[in-house]
Amino acid sequence: MPALTDADEITCDVLVIGGGTAGTMAALTAAEHGADVLLLEKAHVRHSGALAMGMDGVNNAVVPGRAEPDDYVAEITRANDGIVDQSTVRQTATRGFAMVQRLESYGVKFEKDEHGEYAVRRVHRSGSYVLPMPEGKDVKKVLYRQLRRREMRERIRIENRVMPVRVLTAAGRAVGAAGFNTRTGRFVTVRAGAVILATGAAGRLGLPASGYLYGTYENPTNAGDGYAMAYHAGAELTGIECFQINPLIKDYNGPACAYVANPFGGYQVNRHGERFVDSDYWSGQMMAEFAAEVASDRGPVYLKLSHLPEESVSALESILHSTERPTRGTFHSGRGHDYRTHDIEMHISEIGLCGGHSASGVRVDDHARTTVPRLYAAGDLACVPHNYMIGAFVFGDLAGADAAQYRPFEGELPLDQLQEAHELVYRPLRHPDGPPQPQVEYKLRRFVNDYVAPPKSGARLSLALEAFERMRADIAAMGARTPHELMRCAEVSFIRDCAEMAARASLARTESRWGLYHDRLDHPRRDDASWFHHLDLRKSRTGAMEFTARPVAPYLVPVDGLTAVGGPSRHLGEVHPEQVATAGAREAAPVALRLEPAGTRPTTRPGPDPDPPATPRLLELLALAEDEPRLSVLAPYLTDPEPTVRRTAVTVLTETVPPGTGPALAAALADSDAGVRAAAAASLRELVETLDAEPALRDGLVAALSEADPVARAAALDVLRALRLGDTGLFTGSLSDADIAVRIAAVRALVSVDAAGELARAAGADPSREVRVTIAKALATVTAGQSDGTTSAGPAPETVLSALTGLIDDLDALVRAAAYEALGTTGCPAPLAARARTALSDPAWQVRAGAATALSRAAPGLAVPGLAKALADPNADVRKAAVTALARHRAADDARAALATATTDPDADVRAHAARAL
Repeated sequence: MPALTDADEITCDVLVIGGGTAGTMAALTAAEHGADVLLLEKAHVRHSGALAMGMDGVNNAVVPGRAEPDDYVAEITRANDGIVDQSTVRQTATRGFAMVQRLESYGVKFEKDEHGEYAVRRVHRSGSYVLPMPEGKDVKKVLYRQLRRREMRERIRIENRVMPVRVLTAAGRAVGAAGFNTRTGRFVTVRAGAVILATGAAGRLGLPASGYLYGTYENPTNAGDGYAMAYHAGAELTGIECFQINPLIKDYNGPACAYVANPFGGYQVNRHGERFVDSDYWSGQMMAEFAAEVASDRGPVYLKLSHLPEESVSALESILHSTERPTRGTFHSGRGHDYRTHDIEMHISEIGLCGGHSASGVRVDDHARTTVPRLYAAGDLACVPHNYMIGAFVFGDLAGADAAQYRPFEGELPLDQLQEAHELVYRPLRHPDGPPQPQVEYKLRRFVNDYVAPPKSGARLSLALEAFERMRADIAAMGARTPHELMRCAEVSFIRDCAEMAARASLARTESRWGLYHDRLDHPRRDDASWFHHLDLRKSRTGAMEFTARPVAPYLVPVDGLTAVGGPSRHLGEVHPEQVATAGAREAAPVALRLEPAGTRPTTRPGPDPDPPATPRLLELLALAEDEPRLSVLAPYLTDPEPTVRRTAVTVLTETVPPGTGPALAAALADSDAGVRAAAAASLRELVETLDAEPALRDGLVAALSEADPVARAAALDVLRALRLGDTGLFTGSLSDADIAVRIAAVRALVSVDAAGELARAAGADPSREVRVTIAKALATVTAGQSDGTTSAGPAPETVLSALTGLIDDLDALVRAAAYEALGTTGCPAPLAARARTALSDPAWQVRAGAATALSRAAPGLAVPGLAKALADPNADVRKAAVTALARHRAADDARAALATATTDPDADVRAHAARAL
């Protein structure tokens, strides 16, 4: 482990991090503008980056005469649901053709027709932008030759096998970077005038279906390095919730290459040979359609080539098996598949972050500048939606030209940042036997698949954040022995940063947009009213991720159906996870599943907003709590315009309880703010035993029964019941409430006035299982202790037994179980006892247990034989219920004999109850 002071320091005008598509072009352009350039690449520039695998064609060539820049800008705007900065997209549209010509001058070959015109193909439905590259496998070699030209060597210093881990900043701007040599382990610092990040996509984020860490759709060396470095440098990132998901070859995890195959006549079909894609290819909606088809009975999905003539198949093989993926032909051959006889099964890639193929990256302007002065981003790292290869070259060129004006930073490099980078790099050497990087990375990316991959939900994203926070300790404990292993360990820290960004950004955008890219099950609809915004994230001064909703700037190119008006940004601050420690509130009864109409999804209620910072008004209110204030003193705060103040006033009122607290809290149930109403409801329940049952309190609670908020209505019923301030007529009205929790509170209230008749009439009418279960239990409660079979409300026992008879025919097992259990209290006459004996063989163990309980109040001659058989039930709870029931019949010899056999039951609880009964 080298000392921090023993670093190799390099000085340059422009530091370019990443030697792939954008980085190479950035270095060339900066050097052409007279800058001294340092190009750092953690692999080797000659064969690094996504472009090193070859390129079968250009997806976004705006060739004059074949396409118009404005049409291209409009197409990208539509494909990204309107959330674009058109000024950046327009740079690619207007500069792309010149870049094609520049690359051609370097020796890159693009397909041309017999007249020497570019052979642009139409794949997208609104324009012809695809330009094949028959010899695209050599693009990176051609670029490397340009870097090694004599005039370029004088300006560009290439350092291969050097991996930066942090961009250094001072005085609010980028001044260099810190990293290490992945072969020697030397610590490296760079002093620069400007820094260009060109590290590619975060391709190693989700875990491929194969489970192979490096079997990713994107280049697996792109682990999100630049995303993490930009974030820690203070730059804003945007669109991180908009994932990259692609169709790919099943099990091979390479692209299916529809861009290449479609111009030859290939197309995507389901297993019946039907074309199913309605949307265009530049769209997350297309991926949503693709995913739905794969999951349906029409799946799997294929790229159909077997119908093509021999000349087309041969041409495709020459491109797909050499340029795009040299191993592709070997893969198909190993399976005995040939394009002439087999169509290609397709599937869906793991998730990643990528500006060039989706819309998630570092925020840049139309000159590739980030929000940190002198820090630039280009290529798949930069958020220029669907920018692809030509866009990467264009923005590398823009970044290099703009950054070339700066000269090296002359101050002291920031020591604290250097120490942080040094610790990040070399920490694994302190415990070489710690968990190895592959295991930790697999665990981390498995969490990404489980909790972050679409379709998303607030609960799963919240669990993801918990997991990623725990992963900090796992990452800190990783062990390494070699510089190569140090590189892999640092990459895991980048992946964790990207995973947290993806989860928090997805949690922040409470809508669904971009088809499969951001599909929120709990917010299933697009919400242009609230979310026609970019979602920017940055690192706050406290080190937390904070968010801003930035309106889309007015369009340069009008797009039908989409209007961007700009306006002020909306600061969202930190995004907190939902409560996921328990499944629902611990104190709440289970609620019934509410079935939604076909084609819709259930939505969740929004939780309370996080508390804002304290204000002077809040501080003076809290100071009053120490003085035991009278209600008249607190009254102005209870009606304050600010909901936070009113909520705090309710808290102070609950702590001090001056005279008149009850009516004041009841009045707060009608507050306009949900948080205030919830606080008042909780306070009323907390104080119910100390409140005076005064008319003013009753009036306030009765008024709350008409409030729109079910929380207020349920609380009012609970307090009216507890203080004996209600009657049968008042409570019966709430049995028809739209909210389940309110109806349950009404049932409990009716029990308090022994309204057995009303409960019996409601027993079979309520649509909610939970309410019917509550009624069944309530019917037993109102008749408890009535030896003559009547209640204070006067109904005959037949009314209750009739209601319970209806409930034991209920379709829901839990309702039937509760009804049988109630018969164990009300009494179980012979006809119902016979039903209970039959129910001892019900498929649901809860029903069998309830039936055994019912037989405890039946005649012994009917009950004991069935209960004795129930002692052999496979469920221990049923056997326990049978033992408890037999205990009531222990005067009978056959009951005691059965209990004796139960003393050897394998379940300790059953044995104990049997022994106690004897």
